[in-house]
Amino acid sequence: MTIDHRHRLESRRAWLQKSACGFGALAFSGLLTGQTPASQRQDTLQARAPQFKARAKRVIFIFMQGGPSQVDSLDYKPELVKRDGQEIDFTGVRFGTFGNASKRKLLKPLWAFQQYGECGRHVSSLFPHMAQHVDKLCMIHSMETEGVAHGPSTLFLHTGATNLVRPSVGSWITYGLGTENQNLPGFVTIGPSSSKGGPRNYSNAFLPTVFQGTTIGRAGLSAKEARINNIVNRDFSRELQEKQFQFLQTLNREQLKRTADDDRLEATLKSYELAWRMQNHAPGIMDVSAEAPSTLNMYGIDQKETEEFGRQCLLARRLAEADVRYIQINYADESTNPRWDQHSNMPAHAEHARAVDKPVAGLLADLEQRGLLEDTLVWWGGEFGRTPFAQGRDGRDHNPRGFTVWLAGGGVKPGFAYGSTDEIGHHAVENKVHMHDLHATILHLLGMDHKKLTYQYAGRNFRLTDVAGNVVHDIIA
Repeated sequence: MTIDHRHRLESRRAWLQKSACGFGALAFSGLLTGQTPASQRQDTLQARAPQFKARAKRVIFIFMQGGPSQVDSLDYKPELVKRDGQEIDFTGVRFGTFGNASKRKLLKPLWAFQQYGECGRHVSSLFPHMAQHVDKLCMIHSMETEGVAHGPSTLFLHTGATNLVRPSVGSWITYGLGTENQNLPGFVTIGPSSSKGGPRNYSNAFLPTVFQGTTIGRAGLSAKEARINNIVNRDFSRELQEKQFQFLQTLNREQLKRTADDDRLEATLKSYELAWRMQNHAPGIMDVSAEAPSTLNMYGIDQKETEEFGRQCLLARRLAEADVRYIQINYADESTNPRWDQHSNMPAHAEHARAVDKPVAGLLADLEQRGLLEDTLVWWGGEFGRTPFAQGRDGRDHNPRGFTVWLAGGGVKPGFAYGSTDEIGHHAVENKVHMHDLHATILHLLGMDHKKLTYQYAGRNFRLTDVAGNVVHDIIA
């Protein structure tokens, strides 16, 4: 039998030719394996119209890691003051953790409350600066969530699941709406922690990679040093970098022509283009040095105890101004116990409140004066609250059964309070709002139906709110 070596050689040559760049193209195609067929996907950050008229264009989420105490800050309970020290039978969510006794001693708020604003909302002396903005805030006092420990509850807050790899809120939002600024990521998280869910809290999971959150800095790193990794190349000139980029994109687009305009390949090329545009635009957005001294003072950047979080909040405003779709600010650290987690030392809440109070108030004031608050939804809160009874002498345990978050701007009612806990601030009892409900409401304010924002994966349609969630229409202006 005669083998036609010339035919075999031509076949091999043709195969390599079809692969555009030979084995380099095989490596490139490896980036695309395992992805969902393009017919199901929106895999670019191109801005997309909402499903219906939106009240907000973007979200700033201010995450208070560890669970601030609602009964010491925003949920005023005179009965808890009256009954301080009284022992009551509790069947807490972590019953048995601290012995088998069912008796727990009530602990009154450690900070005094007073009324503020035209709405007359009560706020404790923990947050004197935020208290000046109560007429902007929509407080939800009847929050409930899943999970008892920080890890599961933090995952649930961010992804709607306690133990599975699911896309985060920011990923779902950018998947549904894209972003109006093609020079920056659609989803940014500032100073995230690597613990209590870590990268899963800003993960795209099974959504296309372009919807993963982009990190700026990390918990424990000074905000002055916070950068988007690898955004600046100091080894080569701008001209040489541009030539390299254009050359690579020329090769890649030649590959695209030979693969019948494969949408997956095109999406990957666009991600490279976004990275290049970010090199030209992101460093300027992150440079706050040109801000007026009065603005720096507004955020507390000129004061040691507020400088770190103030820089994060100011950066969030700059990103919002640049039309980034979803921005998360993290008051977080890398310790075993997150910052607001005072099981045996509630007075430490004062230190954390001082660090965030003025910067958050500055952010609200700055957004309003720039006309951004109207179409920016600001969300403040932790993964759960804390118990009205004492743990040890002056600590409080985790409480997912009744806690407070607040929203501002973006179409919610200002100076409004919704729902309530019982007379001592333990359980949500009136107009309960589950975390799935809050997620559904945030999507609704952005012009999306949480039941229709779905993605097919592993044979079923997934959504942020799983098979639950109701829009809280009563808080919408």
